[in-house]
Amino acid sequence: MWPDDRLANLLGIEHPIIQAPMAGASTPEMAAAVANSGCLGSLGCALMSPEQYQQTFNATRALTNGALNMNFFCHAEPGDDEDRNKRAVASLQPFYDELDLGEMPDAKPVHFPFDMEMAEAVIATNPAVVSFHFGLPDADIVERLKETGLTILSSATTAAEARDLAARGCDAIIAQGWEAGGHHGYYLEGNDAAVGTMALVPQLVDEVDVPVIAAGGIADGRGIAASFALGAAGVQIGTAFLTTRETGIPPVHQEVLLKSQGSDTATTRAFSGRPARGVINRYIREMMAEEMNLPDFPIMNTLSGPLRKTSGAAGSPDFVAMWSGQAVGLNRQSDVTSLVKRLISETEIVFRKLGNEI
Repeated sequence: MWPDDRLANLLGIEHPIIQAPMAGASTPEMAAAVANSGCLGSLGCALMSPEQYQQTFNATRALTNGALNMNFFCHAEPGDDEDRNKRAVASLQPFYDELDLGEMPDAKPVHFPFDMEMAEAVIATNPAVVSFHFGLPDADIVERLKETGLTILSSATTAAEARDLAARGCDAIIAQGWEAGGHHGYYLEGNDAAVGTMALVPQLVDEVDVPVIAAGGIADGRGIAASFALGAAGVQIGTAFLTTRETGIPPVHQEVLLKSQGSDTATTRAFSGRPARGVINRYIREMMAEEMNLPDFPIMNTLSGPLRKTSGAAGSPDFVAMWSGQAVGLNRQSDVTSLVKRLISETEIVFRKLGNEI
């Protein structure tokens, strides 16, 4: 039924639908259920050590023989700005006192960009796909991955980024629109653009020869069909999977998503130091004045971590990073297998209707 089978053939899947990796939210059960449904299951591995990665991959592979995508961050190393660090600590201290969290962590990274050690760990597990956010790793790492036959994906938020990724060896490019939940994947300096998915996808299709994957604001068959009409060869969907039984997010986050209509989401640097879209809560509102004075990613992630964890465990939305795309109003409670079946069925109905009308 798919009008473009390039991505499905490239990834070795039946349906060109990718479950977004979503570090901290994806689980082995989620990725395996997607893979078992004939799509590409993904795991967000950016916060893992090589040992944790190996364990997580093995746990997922035990549940499926389907295609899997392992996703990592390629962010630049943070700058050392002591004044920003001190200002962030001062801003967060009242929250720490309120929650009785004790001493704040040191203002330094606790997870790091993809390197050769992690590349070798990935190669040893031989997933179908390795994907990246915030660009690509160094050329020698990309070459090492490609010589082993791994398929490489990464996110572009502008045509310039798509051209860069294609020139550096990406086999397919994710066109991440501004509607998408979680971290905005821009990486070229000064290129924090706010281009929507419908405007971005056709630009990228015209710029590069590799398959383009639409991402951001897609949550049902109508969005999937529209993406193909724009020239995409597949879609990546994240927020819709956050309210499935297999999700890794806390219950309070799920409850908020099921009540949201998307108009209450915004991009914020307050949790990690980089723009990311989530449902607005008390923490985002009270940190707005400090948005442009925060330490570089991922230092802010370290400082806000205990707040996020404690708030989620207590069932309070106040300090949870409730990542969400703008199509969240279409979310339902479900299991992953039922969600994927519904997405495919809805898309088929739209294609059939359009075919009949034409």
